[in-house]
Amino acid sequence: MRKLFFSESACKETKLHSAPHSWLPLERGKLSKFSGHAAGGSSVESLMKMPEPAVLPHFKPADYVDILAQIHEELESCPPDEKSCLYLLQFQVFRGLGEAKLSRRSLQSAWEKASTIHEKLIFGAWLKYEKKGEEAISDLLSSCGKCSQEFRLLDFVSQVSSTGSYDMSYDDESDEFRGSAVVHFRIRDDMIACDRRKLAALSTPLYAMLNGGFRESYLEVIDMSRNGISPIGMRAISKFSLSGRLPYLSADAILEMLDFANKFCCKGLKDACERKLASFVSSRQDAIDFMECALELGCSILAASCLQVLLNELPECLNDEQVVRIFSSANKQQRLTMVGNASFSLYCLLSEVSMSTNPTSDVSVSFLEKLVESASDSRQKQLALHQLACTKFQRKDYAEAERLFNAAFSAGHHYSVVGLARLASLRGNKHFALKLLDSVMSSRWPLGWMYQERALYLDGDRKLENLNKATELDPTLTYPYMFRAASLMKRQSVEAALMEINRILGFKLVLECLELRFCCYLALEDYRAALCDVQAILTLAPEYRMIGGRVAAKQLRMLVLENVEQWTAADCWMQLYDRWSSVDDIGSLSVIYQMLESDTAKGVLYFRQSLLLLRLNCPEAAMRSLQLAREHAASDHERLVYEGWILYDTGHCEEGLQKAEASITIQRSFEAFFLKAYALADSSLDPSTSATVVSLLEDALRCPSDRLRKGQALNNLGSVYVDCGKLDLAAECYINALKIGHTRAHQGLARVHFLRNNRTSAYDEMTKLIEKARNNASAHEKRSEYCDRELTKADLQMVTKLDPLRVYPYRYRAAVLMDNHKEKEAIAELTKAIAFKADLNLLHLRAAFHEHIGDISSALRDCRAALSVDPNHQEMLELHHRVNSQEP
Repeated sequence: MRKLFFSESACKETKLHSAPHSWLPLERGKLSKFSGHAAGGSSVESLMKMPEPAVLPHFKPADYVDILAQIHEELESCPPDEKSCLYLLQFQVFRGLGEAKLSRRSLQSAWEKASTIHEKLIFGAWLKYEKKGEEAISDLLSSCGKCSQEFRLLDFVSQVSSTGSYDMSYDDESDEFRGSAVVHFRIRDDMIACDRRKLAALSTPLYAMLNGGFRESYLEVIDMSRNGISPIGMRAISKFSLSGRLPYLSADAILEMLDFANKFCCKGLKDACERKLASFVSSRQDAIDFMECALELGCSILAASCLQVLLNELPECLNDEQVVRIFSSANKQQRLTMVGNASFSLYCLLSEVSMSTNPTSDVSVSFLEKLVESASDSRQKQLALHQLACTKFQRKDYAEAERLFNAAFSAGHHYSVVGLARLASLRGNKHFALKLLDSVMSSRWPLGWMYQERALYLDGDRKLENLNKATELDPTLTYPYMFRAASLMKRQSVEAALMEINRILGFKLVLECLELRFCCYLALEDYRAALCDVQAILTLAPEYRMIGGRVAAKQLRMLVLENVEQWTAADCWMQLYDRWSSVDDIGSLSVIYQMLESDTAKGVLYFRQSLLLLRLNCPEAAMRSLQLAREHAASDHERLVYEGWILYDTGHCEEGLQKAEASITIQRSFEAFFLKAYALADSSLDPSTSATVVSLLEDALRCPSDRLRKGQALNNLGSVYVDCGKLDLAAECYINALKIGHTRAHQGLARVHFLRNNRTSAYDEMTKLIEKARNNASAHEKRSEYCDRELTKADLQMVTKLDPLRVYPYRYRAAVLMDNHKEKEAIAELTKAIAFKADLNLLHLRAAFHEHIGDISSALRDCRAALSVDPNHQEMLELHHRVNSQEP
């Protein structure tokens, strides 16, 4: 279920108790061809061909901490018009680290800090593209009287200051005009009378023509038949010269006037025409038609209006050849007209969208080439050159790919050596590939990806040694686990292969790893387990294709399904209870997938699915499930609850509360009361709120629900009681939750024992959770709070083994080393984790260590990088201020 939300402060207190105080405030016959008749036949090997890890088209600096620190330092002192570009670079760093939440926040900052209309519309469109599928959230916010700003089209015409209706320096009443006060313009059979003085005031060329050395200065009738202006257009220009306003006209007439204004350099008239034409741009075809005119005549306001409409239709508009032609053929001057100085940002967005659809398409290449042209500094060039090189590499244009990888590498992008090594290997020169990698590794602290890449060009034990080193330095890399598991399968050590692949699936849900485990289970003819994994895959990616993309996962599921005993609806519910109670999240996902095929209460099941996906750190899939729950809600009050969770999970807590209250007004239900209690506890800092939350959870428990949800409510109620100091009531809640199978309540009961000064019982209670839970890294971490230092160290070593992404064990070990005056070892312990996880707490602690030993420059670097992760962290801001004041 959702994480506990009441006990944050108490959790910190209990951790401090055990930590060093000074530093841590199918038919069977059909399946046999896959299973290979038990363990590891050649047919199973054919399923398990290991493709090389991809050359990632991301900005991956060798020292991301240093780059983040540089960006933060520049943001502190740069002028406002440079901030968006710096936030875009920060976005690219976090994207390369796989930090989706942080990269999204950087993009939001780029939008918020945009200093020009062009930047505002580019980053607004980018945010909308990133939030594709979340448009429903904007609708829900509207229903609560709140708008999602980045989804709205900008009315930027009114925001851009006008250049003025005409140049007043030529409208001097004392100025004597040679000709008559009225001049007539003949356009074929029509005569249009104009005020000579007012018309001359529109521009320098017109002033020269009507009162200069030209013969027109003396003429009362001037023939304009060959100047591309119609009588209607000329009359409108005459009226504009008198009033400074355009009359209502068709787009064609205004286009004529715009052309006239461009020919005769009438800035005010041109500005007015652009603004009027911008209001006509409402469809993609309008944008295409007017954009061509805008680029030809240098009309930046009109071009920006067209650009907004086109970007608002991403990614669909890139299927339109006319749209692609506009972006891919624009020269430097046209790009300046279209997007001002935000050309790099624009082509970053366009190439991102195009590559996500087809990274090897001509469209992707053309946009990336424009990105390279638009790059203005070293870091932008590194990104652009590397991305274009990756695309050329995938297109097998190896000569051009090598040139570009070389250029990116020379510009300072060390990761581009991966592309150069692959190209050397393709030419049969593995020795040179190794030499390239060795030169990079010898020049700096080696990283996990370097050893992973090196392993590709080695064999036997040396290959495994390098892969093991890669996992040691960066346990998030999936290829080493998969290679080791596949190797074990080939040696018919299926159980060992399962253990290897389970190592990564214990902390990182990767589709390819689930697929590999599926193959292992087929080899063992454990079809029920194989079915579990393929159904989990389909939950995460309904259109997923397996075996190198050759077979749809749905098809393989049907084959496996024929070989397992069918479950009734009652069987499924029992299985769900068992797996949920044993904290088997993947197993629970699989059961729900199966239930969704037949169960009529789909809304409830999709909601449960979303809870599991959140627990598995799959927020996008969780949001998709929540929206499906909303679509399949059986009643209005149920739908309002799911809408409340959608709003809450996207950071709109108050609006989520409104939905809960609206649901309760219709019908009192467990889920509505639970949502209201959850959102209220999270949104209010008032201690008196606890009583209201208790009342709401008690109301929830009086409503009908199943054991899974009631167990969660009892657990949360126990947590509130602990925070209020009512330990007896808390213990009662936790015991009742355990009676109905809510295994996680052991953790709350352990906390009660600890607060009663009974650490032994607390330790024993956590041991029960460890024995029952399938995923128990967090349980080991919690148990470490209730034992002596040696047992604590053993538990935290187990945590790192089970889930190397949990940061508390690294911090604890580093603090112990620091207390023992082993400063270098303490910093090295933190550095080891920071290399693969951009974490605020790790960076904060390392900054404090650096300050302690007098390394102020390193402390300042870590402070700045940490503030890139969380710009508003108060303790980090204070440390940064203190360290900054010490810098020489």
